[in-house]
Amino acid sequence: MALIENLNLWPPSNLQRNLALNSPPKLFNFKPSATHSIRKTLHTCRCSLVNEQQQQQASFTDQEKQLIDALIGIQGRGKSASPQQLNDVERAVQVLEGQDGEGDPTSSDLIEGRWQLMFTTRPGTASPIQAAASIKDGKRILFQFDTAAFSFKFLPFKVPYPVPFRLLGDEAKGWLDTTYLSHSGNLRISRGNKGTTFVLQKRTDPRQKLLAAISTGTGVEEAIDEFISLSKSGAKDEPVLLEGEWQMIWSSQIETDSWLENAGNGLMGSQIVKNEQMKFLVNILPGIRFSMIGKFVKSGTKTYDVTMDDAALIGGPFGYPLEMETKINMELLYNDDKIRISKGYNNILFVHLRASDGSK
Repeated sequence: MALIENLNLWPPSNLQRNLALNSPPKLFNFKPSATHSIRKTLHTCRCSLVNEQQQQQASFTDQEKQLIDALIGIQGRGKSASPQQLNDVERAVQVLEGQDGEGDPTSSDLIEGRWQLMFTTRPGTASPIQAAASIKDGKRILFQFDTAAFSFKFLPFKVPYPVPFRLLGDEAKGWLDTTYLSHSGNLRISRGNKGTTFVLQKRTDPRQKLLAAISTGTGVEEAIDEFISLSKSGAKDEPVLLEGEWQMIWSSQIETDSWLENAGNGLMGSQIVKNEQMKFLVNILPGIRFSMIGKFVKSGTKTYDVTMDDAALIGGPFGYPLEMETKINMELLYNDDKIRISKGYNNILFVHLRASDGSK
């Protein structure tokens, strides 16, 4: 028997057992004369961390990266997914299910460990439910719900889930088929008896870690620094401002009281980049939008001079021009086809997600 948490297997591996049983912690007495040695050790640890993160990135195949890319920007394990995002995820899932993953995934040691649920087609069912589980064959896991609870950040305890699972009989039973387990043991796809698809990861992509920090609102700037440091160590080319619609999801400055100032400085809404032009677009009220158009010129290896000078309030087919001008020196700190980190107006840090590539 094993326990499934959020429908995820996590029996402790041999490594976890060894870490729990062996070697009590040692105390180190640092002396001033050991300063050089300490710095060398810290440098070695930092390099080891970067190398480990690079290995984690390389542990995903191209097909697995396509699925991870499709998950970038989807919050709430699927609650915020648009129809296009759902199609992209399902297409990437089907590609992987047609690949040769681990032959008997539930019998493999690679399935051991703690798995994080990244996406499900029924996000409302991802509650902290535990179930007794058994293996039927190399792919299917049989389970029966036992206990459940709600976990709230502001409470030091869990609130029991008001469902008498033991009285439900066969209604509390189900199964999960592991349709794909990566050879690296870092990615898993499962389908349930009610047709639900689950995508789980043991190791998360660095972009996912950054977005998780933004989602919780804690340690965002530290996560950005770590992410940029990692990307620089593996980058071959300087970042390039890509065309498309970019939605702002975080900035290092809280918005001011003036929505017009926020909109004009790019602190709200989205940016549309196309044909060496940039547009700020903000939905103010239903049917009313703020639009500001300008041009950008590359001024350095990763900097752009942006001049925004054509602003208007738009309601249906009508527009009311506004006298506004904003000049920005924008520095690209990181850019790929999904996420962009930049330093813009007043040296404010921005994180944007690419909503579309602008081809339509």
